[in-house]
Amino acid sequence: MDVAHIPGPALSVLPPLAMGLAAALALSGRLTVAASWRGFQALCGLALVAAALALLAGPLRLQGLPGLRPTVLGLVLALLVQGLGTVIAGFSARYLEGEAGQRRYVAALGGVLAAVHLLLMADHWLVLIAAWAAVGAALQRLLCFYPDRPFALLAAHKKRIADRVADGLLLLAAGLAWREVGSGSLSALWTHVAQQGLSTPLQWAAVALVLAVVLRTALLPVHGWLIQVMEAPTPVSALLHAGVVNLGGFVLIRFAPLLDAAAPARWLLLAFGLATAVLAGLVMLTRISIKVRLAWSTVAQMGFMLLECAVGLYTLAALHLIGHSLYKAHAFLSASGVVRDTRRQALHAPAAPTSLSLLMAPVLGIGTVLVVLAAVGGPAWPLWWSALLGLAWAPMLWLPAAPAAVGARARALLWGLLMVGGLALAARLMHALPLGLHDAPHALAGPVALLGMALLYLGLATLQWRPQALARARRWSYAGFYVDEVYTRLALRLWPAPWTPEARRNAQAGELSVPVA
Repeated sequence: MDVAHIPGPALSVLPPLAMGLAAALALSGRLTVAASWRGFQALCGLALVAAALALLAGPLRLQGLPGLRPTVLGLVLALLVQGLGTVIAGFSARYLEGEAGQRRYVAALGGVLAAVHLLLMADHWLVLIAAWAAVGAALQRLLCFYPDRPFALLAAHKKRIADRVADGLLLLAAGLAWREVGSGSLSALWTHVAQQGLSTPLQWAAVALVLAVVLRTALLPVHGWLIQVMEAPTPVSALLHAGVVNLGGFVLIRFAPLLDAAAPARWLLLAFGLATAVLAGLVMLTRISIKVRLAWSTVAQMGFMLLECAVGLYTLAALHLIGHSLYKAHAFLSASGVVRDTRRQALHAPAAPTSLSLLMAPVLGIGTVLVVLAAVGGPAWPLWWSALLGLAWAPMLWLPAAPAAVGARARALLWGLLMVGGLALAARLMHALPLGLHDAPHALAGPVALLGMALLYLGLATLQWRPQALARARRWSYAGFYVDEVYTRLALRLWPAPWTPEARRNAQAGELSVPVA
């Protein structure tokens, strides 16, 4: 098939249209549950083919759509999202077999995928805000699929509050930028910033955008709903952790021209991202439940991804986004196998690494990254950039403390070095791809981020080396440092809602018993 003869607008609009049609068919009630699933999976396949053809056609052939302007990264992520959505749809059909409300589930899943496609192509403030709000609205239906699970209802309520505040911040940012630029077009905003720099209103717009992304991406202190949403069906967790929650990273990469010139917004993002990565990374080690640990891992990864955007490593953030999406989709969809493997490792594997490996892992990790980058060549990276990567991947080089043959330890070390080297090579090759991304490493923010990651590694290593010496700290870490409790109480005080099944039934009964005047 010659993609050059396919109308560009038809290719780019087909995936959201297909998912919207699937949602409409499910809501109509004219199809049986089985037919709804078959139709949805067929339309998913059609959308997947359209997304692949759109990527092959290239973004230059996809102009002329009002409010939409696909980028190379947007097309890559659209293909990734649709591929994951197709897999999750097939998994959901088997997972929910015999459950009530499957048509509602199909409609909500189609709505989420359609809105995500629109967000990935948005070139106008109103399209971006509407698409992101639609993602949240459709996702609420999936999170509350089991209405008798109180923590799912509480999580959905807390997410709803964060979403509404984020919508307000996005509208504020759009209003400030629109008034300054004279247009709601994002392309016009980039041109204005390149030619005239950032005025005070645009600085405030960047700050409002960063705060909105923090709320949407479940960073501390509003991260609790992402942990409690484990009550939702497993495929919903996979969709949320592998796709929806990563949208904040894409939006920041999209707004890189604005973020690069807005110092207050950059430092605000650095503070939230670094605090989230450090605290969530410490909490993750103390949790026992596999799904809860995966959820805390997502919070930490989101903090690290936004940290990469704050220091100007947009290509690395894009690679992180893609890798995290694939990993979390596999982890949640194979949760039962993960639990079995983890229990087997707990029975047969040592619990702690050696003290020597804890000390040497950062040195070996940073050294491996530097060697790979020097061997591959290309533009020179700042030293803190390489050190940040080596420090983040250092735990791969920890060696078990239990007695083992020298050959076994050597093989484990070699395998760890190969993984670190492979990741460094992937990061370099990612920069060679024509994604249209331009990194802007910040000379001061980078070393600050490196210092924060060094403190995180020190905490992780200490927990591994002397876990009993930090008993009080472990208790605080296990409780998530009580950050979510503060947000939960504040949320329920400012916006009370019946989040237990009994309270909801009582509220509904009270509404029905009110006499009509």
